[in-house]
Amino acid sequence: MVVEELLLKETILSVQSLKKYFPIQRTFIENLVKKETQYVRAVDDVTFNIDRGEVFGLAGESGSGKTTIGRLILRLAEPTAGKILFNGVDLESLQGEEFRRFRRKMQVIFQDPYASLNPRMKIGDAIGHPLEIHNIAKNREEKDRVLAMMERVGLSPATALYDKYPHQLSGGQRQRVAIARALILQPEFVVADEPIAMVDVSMRAMILELMMELKKDLGLTYLFITHDLATAKYVCNRIAIMYLGKIVESGPLQEVFSNPQHPYTEALLSAVPIPDPKADRKKLIPKGEIPNPINPPSGCRFHPRCPYAMSICSKDEPQLQETEKGHYVACYRLA
Repeated sequence: MVVEELLLKETILSVQSLKKYFPIQRTFIENLVKKETQYVRAVDDVTFNIDRGEVFGLAGESGSGKTTIGRLILRLAEPTAGKILFNGVDLESLQGEEFRRFRRKMQVIFQDPYASLNPRMKIGDAIGHPLEIHNIAKNREEKDRVLAMMERVGLSPATALYDKYPHQLSGGQRQRVAIARALILQPEFVVADEPIAMVDVSMRAMILELMMELKKDLGLTYLFITHDLATAKYVCNRIAIMYLGKIVESGPLQEVFSNPQHPYTEALLSAVPIPDPKADRKKLIPKGEIPNPINPPSGCRFHPRCPYAMSICSKDEPQLQETEKGHYVACYRLA
């Protein structure tokens, strides 16, 4: 699978200083004594741009804030602070019917198709439902569009599968239904949240290949959320590595993979399997566990687990600095 080079760079999505803090529910006693509200800092001052036509990867361990960013972009959750610009339009400025019309351009492929599909709705109806919501097509025209999209994503024969329920399909077929439902509105931008995590290993390459074909044919742009760097290697143009709500390294995928400069990125890449039983490679496993996002460490959030930590790392938070063209790293080791 080869990711084509981008000839023109036009920003389709701009995330600026994005934050999302979730308040911790207080007990009755804590409310009585007016204890200060605590927050889970799921996303804490994240900035990045996505160019039209590219696949931008967002990678990191579970709990790093990747999915929350995807939900914020789609306005399935409201940000605590920051801006999200889509085609230059501030999404927060759009309300009601105006946002609903705009929403057609941004769709999502959820991680678990069995959970995101209505078990009582036939898959033909599930795929066509967005067309009804946006008053695009109904009745025979809707069904024709749905059948065409089902064939396009590999749900064949479409006429035989149209009236099936989600539980009657395989995992790979359900994921194709999720893809068809996301693309039936002909969006410009798709958030792919761990799109192959719930698919059998034997089917993952086929689903990725399908997504890349659809990207090329339909002119799509993907935000590809994953914890699997081995998968990201084959589909992403650029990648950002997240740790505890922050981006610690970002840049062109080949540059980041061949020259990782943040200790956390080094550790993640060292865990990627090599298809050579004789290969001898040292795994850089970070010590300890991910800190509590309610009270993250001061300074660099990775410093309690970092083998290169210095005294400044626990005091001052490092900022992303450009080390190579387009390659940004937040680490004092490079100062």
